[in-house]
Amino acid sequence: MRNVPGHGKRLSYYHFGTTPFFASQYDQRFSYCAYVPHDYDEDGDHEYPLVVLMHGTERGAHRYRDEFAEFCERHRCIALAPLFPVGIGTPGELDNYKFIEYEGIRFDRVLLAMVDEVARTWRVRAERFLLHGFSGGGHFAHRFLYLHPRRLAAVSVGAPGVVTLLDTEADFWVGVRDLEQRFGTGLDLDAVRAVAVQLVIGAEDTATWEITIRPDGPRWMPGADRQGANRQDRMRALRDSLERHRVKVRHDVVPGVEHDGIAVLDPVREFFAEVLRSDG
Repeated sequence: MRNVPGHGKRLSYYHFGTTPFFASQYDQRFSYCAYVPHDYDEDGDHEYPLVVLMHGTERGAHRYRDEFAEFCERHRCIALAPLFPVGIGTPGELDNYKFIEYEGIRFDRVLLAMVDEVARTWRVRAERFLLHGFSGGGHFAHRFLYLHPRRLAAVSVGAPGVVTLLDTEADFWVGVRDLEQRFGTGLDLDAVRAVAVQLVIGAEDTATWEITIRPDGPRWMPGADRQGANRQDRMRALRDSLERHRVKVRHDVVPGVEHDGIAVLDPVREFFAEVLRSDG
C-alpha cells in the first residue's frame, strides 16, 4: 500500500496518477485505465468530476488518458479511458463497440459498469459525466448520448466515419425511430437538449477510403446515403439534425488538421473546461 500523507490506507500506489489497466469486474474481457490527480485525498470531501475518453479503432486508450493528465490536475477531475479490444466475439472484428451492441454485448452497459466501479474506488461525480470520443469513439459517443442523456453533463463527438441522425422517421443506425425496440430505451429529447454537445473535426479530414458506404456493404440501410460523402459532410448533417430538434451544438473545425484525434484535443479541453466552470 502507498504510505503517503493524505492518501489514507485503502488504495495502492498504482491508484494515483497514471494508473495501470484494470480488468472490468463486470466483464473481464474489457479493461480501463485512469488518471487520478496527485492531490487526491481518500479522507477528503472533494467530489471529482469524471471525464470518460473513448478510444478510436486504433485502441489507443492510454494516449487519450495521458493527454488529459494536466487537465485533470488543473481542474481536479478524474479521467477514465476504457479499452474495448479488437476481436471480441469475432477474431479481427474492429467495429464491435461503435454501434453500441455487437453479438449480444451491450457496450453502453459495459461502460456504465466501469463508471460504477470507478465510483466505488474514487470519489467521482458518477451520476453525470463528460464523454469524448474520436473516430470510432465518436461513433460510440453520439449514440450513447441518444440512449443515456441523463448520465451526461457533456459529450464531445470527434469525426465519426458514419453518423446516426436524430431522425425519428428512420431506424437505427441511420436514425433513432426504433431505439425502444432495439435497446429497450426510448429517445428522451428533453434530456438530450440538457446535455452540452460539441462536434469537433480537423479541417483537412476529408479522406473517404475507410468510410464509404456501399449498397452491397454489411452496414447499408435505406437512407444511409443522406449523410454525405465524407466526414465533413457527415458532421454537418449530424449538427443540422441535432439543431432541428433544438439541441444546442458547438461545432469546432480545427485548421490544418487531418484525421488525428490528438491534434483536435485543444478545443475539447476548452469545451470541457467551460462545462466544468458552468457547473460550479
